[in-house]
Amino acid sequence: MNAREYDLIVIGAGAVGENVADRAVQRGLTAVIVEAELVGGECSYWACMPSKTLLRSGAAVRAARRVGGAREAVTGDVDVAAVLARRDGMVHEWNDTSQVEWLSGAGIDLVRGHARFTGERAVTVSGADGASVDLVARHAVAVCTGSAALLPDIPGLRDIEPWTSRDATSVRDVPKSLAILGAGVVGAEIATAYAGFGTTVTLLARSGVLGGMEPFAGELVTTSLREMGVDVRLGVEVVAARRDGGSAVVTLDDGSEVTADQVLVATGRTPRTSDLGLETVGLEPGAWLDVDDTLRVRGSDWLYGVGDVTHRALLTHQGKYQARAAGDVIAARAKGGTVDDGPWGAHVATADHDAVPQVTFTDPEVASVGMTSDAAREAGIDVQVIDYDLADIAGASTHADAYTGRVRAVVDREREVLVGVTFVGPDVAEMLHAATIAVVGEVPLSRLWHAVPSYPTLSEVWLRILEEYGRPTP
Repeated sequence: MNAREYDLIVIGAGAVGENVADRAVQRGLTAVIVEAELVGGECSYWACMPSKTLLRSGAAVRAARRVGGAREAVTGDVDVAAVLARRDGMVHEWNDTSQVEWLSGAGIDLVRGHARFTGERAVTVSGADGASVDLVARHAVAVCTGSAALLPDIPGLRDIEPWTSRDATSVRDVPKSLAILGAGVVGAEIATAYAGFGTTVTLLARSGVLGGMEPFAGELVTTSLREMGVDVRLGVEVVAARRDGGSAVVTLDDGSEVTADQVLVATGRTPRTSDLGLETVGLEPGAWLDVDDTLRVRGSDWLYGVGDVTHRALLTHQGKYQARAAGDVIAARAKGGTVDDGPWGAHVATADHDAVPQVTFTDPEVASVGMTSDAAREAGIDVQVIDYDLADIAGASTHADAYTGRVRAVVDREREVLVGVTFVGPDVAEMLHAATIAVVGEVPLSRLWHAVPSYPTLSEVWLRILEEYGRPTP
């Protein structure tokens, strides 16, 4: 059987793979995308969209309770069945028909099945029906297979069949109690969502909550989780797990035990590269793909890695950003065009290094971009840190009766530009893009004085940051 030839083969039809293929096709290449599960991938069906849907109803109820007049109208708790029904609608009942139609409309071919490399630019796809399809790329192959939950090597853990984030976001029957291993973004968000459902939640963290962010972010979220009834245990490690009847029991390093109906593991991610036949092209199966800023695998002139598999920034929006650069540069190279691969060029993902925006949808929300103050100092930057209490902003007073929040701006004194901003507070997610523009654009603080924030809004904090830094004088 003759192989089917395309300019570009994309392995993985999540948001990242779709964008790589779309950009390349828009620039005149032919492309096929291979998917073993649902077109739309992790974000559409098991991560971003369902998790934020599960979180939203509880956040709305809590927001109403913070405002006099609305508070009195809230007469009940979250309707869990209605939340799950809304989630089902958001993920289209795990049916990808609309996404498949989009691919067709975009001129991208689809082959369903599991892809494995059989040689340079050569891929064989094994379908569920046992049939196989051989594909050959004239120019490039892009691996966009994402990442999966990493299960730590804890005695008995696999035997109790713990949840991963996929299970937590696709749940049909909410458990009465849930123990969560890991207090990063996934652990903190799921704890928030399930506490809103009335589940008894225990959050187990080896260090603090939301490690790697500004310390005050984790502190404020920890306080809020405890106020919601979550048992947050810091400085503990799970050393064993077992089933006792219908319950799961985890043993901690201090000898204590936690019993719950279900256990969620949220301790990290691993690349989905273990069964792609990477060894046939000289790469290590199961490893992250090491790429340059054009997303091309180092040492190769045809293989690209985009999204989570690169371990650059495990975020859907950042993966889509990489995908736009990758699709464009694959087309440019295929056509012998000019490659714009200097910093902030059209064909590179420069923002991956020091300008990554991220929102954690806990309550309060955490919205951050760029470097933390510690990271900036470690990079040798002469730092000035500006902290401000969001509760002192007029817009916060109208937003809620007892608004709690904080912002930190990290300034490079030498260049007088922002290199990092972190907001913590209710509804701060929508404030983040202004900070992202300031960081990516390296907007001088002297110019930001002319960006006048509307009154009374939370964005007035930008003026307070500038006042704390000091207004330039002639």
